[in-house]
Amino acid sequence: MAGDDLRDAQLALSNLSGAYLMFANLSGANLGKANLSGTYLIKANLSKADLSYADLSKANLTYANLNGANLSSADLTRAVLGKANLNGASVFETNLSNADLSSAKLTTARYLSTANFSGAILGNADLTEADLSYADLSKANLTYANLTRVNLSGATLGNADLSGKDLTDVDLLGANLTGANLTGANLARVNLTNADLKGAHLGGANLGGANLTGADLAVVNLRNANLNGANLSSADLKEADLTGANLSGANLISARGLTQTQLSLACGRADTKLPDGIAIKPCPED
Repeated sequence: MAGDDLRDAQLALSNLSGAYLMFANLSGANLGKANLSGTYLIKANLSKADLSYADLSKANLTYANLNGANLSSADLTRAVLGKANLNGASVFETNLSNADLSSAKLTTARYLSTANFSGAILGNADLTEADLSYADLSKANLTYANLTRVNLSGATLGNADLSGKDLTDVDLLGANLTGANLTGANLARVNLTNADLKGAHLGGANLGGANLTGADLAVVNLRNANLNGANLSSADLKEADLTGANLSGANLISARGLTQTQLSLACGRADTKLPDGIAIKPCPED
């Protein structure tokens, strides 16, 4: 069936598990509740197809065109979607856990905030301006993904790989980043109010001017991080590693769990706001 023209075909509830449908034209086809597990759909045209509730687990959709497709409640667990086009697709409550979305296009996909991306590979994926608020991205790999102006407020990013990412215009209000890898990430001026960063890795990260009000930074690795001008009021810094951290101009006046031992390993300036009874050494001049 490779390369077949199946435009607008009525294939709802069909069992096509393991079928070879490479290059097939299934645009506008009705595949609702179909069994497509393990199906080969490489470079298939599924634009505007109805795939709601379909089983696409472990299907190969590399280079597939899913523009405007309905993937609501579909199961795409461990599916391969490398370089697939999902622009305009509906992913309402779609299960994309452990799926490979490397270099996929998701810029105008709809209902992303309801999809399950836990463990998904999103390396080089284009998520520009996507609304992923409250989405599950736990253990997701976002290496080199385009997250320009993405809304990740309230999202679950526990143990996600965001190392080296430029997140300067990403909203992380109340996000769950427990254990996340943010080593070397650029979080300058980012809103991390009430974010949960417990046990996260922020070594060498740029948090200059970031809003960390009420954030949970317990046991966080902040070695050599730049916190110049960051707002850490009411943040929990219990057992956080501040070795080499630059706290110049930072507001720590109501920070919780902060000790002199921690600050003795960091540096600041006269404008660093500290709780009573503790001090910080000045940072070396540039």
